[in-house]
Amino acid sequence: MTLALEAVTRTAGAVTHIHPTSIELRNGTMNVLLGPTLSGKTSLMRLMAGLDRPTSGRVLWQGKDVTGMRVQDRGVAMVYQQFINYPSMSVYDNIASPLRLARCKPDEIDRRVRASAEMMKLTPMLQRKPLELSGGQQQRCALARALVKGAELVLLDEPLANLDYKLREELRVEIPKIFEASGAIFVYATTEPEEALLLGGNTATLWEGRITQFGPTPEVYRRPVDATTARAFSDPPMNFLKISKTGNRLLFGRGQSLAATGRLGELSDGRYMAGFRPNHLEVHRHTPDAMIFTPKIDVTEITGSETFLHLDHHGEKWVGVVHGVHDLTLGQPIEVFLDPAHIYVFAEDGPLVVPAAYAMAA
Repeated sequence: MTLALEAVTRTAGAVTHIHPTSIELRNGTMNVLLGPTLSGKTSLMRLMAGLDRPTSGRVLWQGKDVTGMRVQDRGVAMVYQQFINYPSMSVYDNIASPLRLARCKPDEIDRRVRASAEMMKLTPMLQRKPLELSGGQQQRCALARALVKGAELVLLDEPLANLDYKLREELRVEIPKIFEASGAIFVYATTEPEEALLLGGNTATLWEGRITQFGPTPEVYRRPVDATTARAFSDPPMNFLKISKTGNRLLFGRGQSLAATGRLGELSDGRYMAGFRPNHLEVHRHTPDAMIFTPKIDVTEITGSETFLHLDHHGEKWVGVVHGVHDLTLGQPIEVFLDPAHIYVFAEDGPLVVPAAYAMAA
């Protein structure tokens, strides 16, 4: 069982929402669409579901062209960020509604509703109305209604975005278990790289209506094919710095340099971009060969266990995420340290040239 998009596009007037895109999703896989707001995640899901027809290209389900098929005639379930339940119906009747529309037998409806409710931990609440439930329970009800259909394709469009932190964490753990039990193709849209890593499976990174990379989630995270993918799969986005290679040294400007050993030594002389994730900047030296930079502090944000440092390094805007609470003076320089093992090297026009050493070892 596969869902394949073949060179699909979606345009509205002069605006292109989806550039030519091809991707194949296989039975029993969790597939995450990761990208910032307006990157094309919902547009791509609507093409998969049949809610929109592609401007060009084809949608294939199990090898059959379903491009013009109505969404009602496809085995698709979709859950949105704004969870939708029928407020006048009980939880039981909400979950049962798609089965009644399909004219299933009463005993089959009861069996499937109770199985779906048990999976979503809603059994004690089946006789309640949705407005009597918490936000997380209401979203579980919407998920149960989608799953009870036995759909072979389940689309989840940022389903946890409106929930508080605790509920998000609970459902992030539950959703992969639900996925394993159902055996369907799951497609999950999110703006959060952390969520993609927690869900696992495969990840497609999107940027301005294009899929920049698709593959096993850890692989996409550790070895992004280009700077755009690295930026999308990092929160806050990856930091960048212009560098050059001369002889056996990488020159970072302002007197900073690094020995070009291993794969770095194989680089041709010329100009490149160094990339490193915000959590790899540190305010204390933890490795003897760590590079030292002295940017100025623009803004600090304290989240409790972490401090976000917004830095200005000679016009380059960086973000550092460091553990603990730090009392720092805005506008003043600060020493930050970077382990060379965490540095990616990209070509000036974006493609990855050398992955970070830590990613190669993982």
